[in-house]
Amino acid sequence: MDTADLRAEMIDAMAKVNRKLRTVFDARVKERGLTLARARTLLALIEQEGLYQKELAEALEIENATMVRLLDGLERQSFIERQTVQGDRRAKRVVMTAEGKILAEQVVKLAGDVREDLLEGVSDEELSIALNVLRKMSDSMNKTH
Repeated sequence: MDTADLRAEMIDAMAKVNRKLRTVFDARVKERGLTLARARTLLALIEQEGLYQKELAEALEIENATMVRLLDGLERQSFIERQTVQGDRRAKRVVMTAEGKILAEQVVKLAGDVREDLLEGVSDEELSIALNVLRKMSDSMNKTH
C-alpha cells in the first residue's frame, strides 16, 4: 500500500470510528432522556460550571443560537438554570441544578464505559502512538486553517 492509500485509509477509519462512537454514545444518553448535544453540554458544565452562555458555546464549538436552543431544552428538563450577571443584563451564567449534577455524573460514567468498550484490547503503547499521531494531525490542521 502506498502512502496516499495508507493516508486515505487512516482518514476513512477515523471517520468510521467517530460515527460509531457518536451512534453508541447517542443511544446510551437517549436512555436518560438526553440528546448527544445536551449530554455534551452537561459534560462541559461538569468540567467548568458557571460558564457564560457564550463561553459554553465556544467550548462546544457551536453557534450562539444553537446554544440557546440547547439550554432552553435543558432548562425545561430542570437540569440547568441561567443566572443573570449583575451589571450585565445580557450575560447569563449557566449552572446545573442538583438534578442536573446527578445526571451529569451519570453521563461521565457512561462516557467512561463507552471509552472502555471502544479501547478494549488496545495497549497503552498503542494508545500513546495513536495519540501522538492525532496530535500531529491536529497541529497540521491548525496551521492550515
